[in-house]
Amino acid sequence: MNRPPVGVALLSPGMSGGGQSRVHANLARVLAARGHRVDFLFFRSPGPFPEQVPATAGIVDLRAEQGWSRSWLFLIANPGSLVLFLWHVLVTPRLLARPCAGGSRMWMMQRLAALVRYLRHRRPAVVIAAGDRANLLALCAGRIAGGGMRVVACQHALMSEHLRINAERTARWRARLALALMCRAFRRSDAIVAVSEGVREETSRICRIPRERIATIYNPVVTGEVQALARAPLDHPWIQPGAPPVVLGVGRLEEQKDFQTLIQAFARVRRQRPARLVILGEGTLRGELAALATTLEVAEDVALPGFVRNPFAWMFRASVFALSSKWEGMGMALVEALACGCPVVSTDCHAGPAEVLCPEGEVEVGTLVPVGDDAALAAAIIATLDNPPSREPLVERGMRFSTERAAECYDRLVSQ
Repeated sequence: MNRPPVGVALLSPGMSGGGQSRVHANLARVLAARGHRVDFLFFRSPGPFPEQVPATAGIVDLRAEQGWSRSWLFLIANPGSLVLFLWHVLVTPRLLARPCAGGSRMWMMQRLAALVRYLRHRRPAVVIAAGDRANLLALCAGRIAGGGMRVVACQHALMSEHLRINAERTARWRARLALALMCRAFRRSDAIVAVSEGVREETSRICRIPRERIATIYNPVVTGEVQALARAPLDHPWIQPGAPPVVLGVGRLEEQKDFQTLIQAFARVRRQRPARLVILGEGTLRGELAALATTLEVAEDVALPGFVRNPFAWMFRASVFALSSKWEGMGMALVEALACGCPVVSTDCHAGPAEVLCPEGEVEVGTLVPVGDDAALAAAIIATLDNPPSREPLVERGMRFSTERAAECYDRLVSQ
């Protein structure tokens, strides 16, 4: 169905290579291809992904416009912007504030001012935001700028885990304030999108929003270039013919991904058969993970190459993809591995993996194990190495999460 093109602004925390940034980069491409006027907005370091945004879409750096006076004018002109000020000053700086040229305490107000100026100049019909701060910024800036633009708030992660981490790092009253502000942003948005049914259920429960108000739209993960990227040359001695099988993990080296359990599971695998483990990604736990591999005496068979622009080449050649996360919103890397035809094992964490691998009434395309159980994860890896599944069903399941399918859903959303 042909729909009239509209102006769409995609507000992302940054373009650092994380899941939200890749989702919005993919979304910009498919919406622009459908004729919409798309701008990609970000307010953190541009990182490695600007080239993935199509030439037909604009890239707007909200860090470019600073200024205390204009920020305070926006605060005074519209009481609604006071919410952003409270969010920034009262909620834990470690979790939500980011340093900037004008000082961390004015970070949110400076970005709010820049976003309002952008909205007043470009007048998009729809603003699609992702992330807690982005959702709040979009809501308040849209109200200040006026013009009847619609704000779509997207929830990519489990609120319960975000709140748990918040509560561990700050006072209880600040954690409660954070929850109140997050829920307020959702309730006042024109539309709400969850990236999985699990995220939808939890957001509905925590924010006390009817499920009918929340749309589940799986992330636009698999692009048309995945198959070509998967078959791109990969010059590494571990993937040469006759080399031991490679177990692959992909993600930020942080608590959520629980690569400690994956390394412990790999050590069990390594005691039974030759194998190697590659974990693609960067993060604060790099040193801890490397030390763990040394302690378990598998350091020579564990590689941490850091961020890799083309993980699909590894996924295509790996013998097993292992997701060891404690929690997920959807599990983008899991879908990408399937699309590359890589056999997968995953923790049965909430939410995402079960929806991807074992949807109700359909054939399972991967093995689920309990969270944090390195023995069960090792057993699943060994079983998959011993009896690898056919690639075709895996690719077929992965393609269900194509950018085109998501684009059709978002196309209907922005054209309402």
